[in-house]
Amino acid sequence: MLARLIVRTLYRTEWRLKDCCATESLFRILHRLRVALYSWLQYENNSSIAWNSKFANEPCFPHGMKSIFVSGAASIGQDCVIFQQVTIGSNTLGDAKRFGAPRIGTRCYIGAGAKIIGKVTIGDDVRIGANAVVTRDVPSKCVVVNGVQNVLERAEVDNRFYSFRGRWVYFSDGKWKPVEDGAVLDKLKSS
Repeated sequence: MLARLIVRTLYRTEWRLKDCCATESLFRILHRLRVALYSWLQYENNSSIAWNSKFANEPCFPHGMKSIFVSGAASIGQDCVIFQQVTIGSNTLGDAKRFGAPRIGTRCYIGAGAKIIGKVTIGDDVRIGANAVVTRDVPSKCVVVNGVQNVLERAEVDNRFYSFRGRWVYFSDGKWKPVEDGAVLDKLKSS
C-alpha cells in the first residue's frame, strides 16, 4: 500500500513508473531507485511484471496487477486484457523445443490462471480461457481452453533453471553456478 501511494504521488500511475524504469536515466542512481520502487510495488502486489518486458501499451488488468508474472523477454501487443494469476514466462530449459519467451498479439484476452510458456506466438484477437496452458503457437482469432493432460515419459531431461546474471548461470544445490557446458551456453547466448 505504501509503495502504491509513493508511486502515485511521484509518477501518477504504476505503468508510468514501469516506462521510466525501461528508459535509461542520465543518473544511474535514479534508474536504480526507480527499479527498486517498482520492485517494491510488485512485491506488494505479489506480482513480477518485469520492468523490461515489452508492452505496446498499458494492458487492462480487471483485478489489478495481482499475482501476475511476465518475463522480461516477453512481448505483449496493444490492448490486451490480463486477469489475475497469469504467467507469461520464458522457457530456459536447456533441452526445450520452445526455448525463449512468448510474443502475444494485439487485443488478446488472457483468462485467470492461464499459463503461456516458452517461445510461442499468440496471434491477434485470441482468447485464452481460464487455467489454459499454452505451449504452442496460436493463430489469430482463435479460442484456447484447458485441455486433456498428456504425460510424456522420457529417460533424461534437463530441469536446471538458467538465468542471465551478468553471465549465464543455473540454480543447483541452493546456489547459482556458472554454465560451463558449451552446447548449453551457445543455446543460451543465441536466445
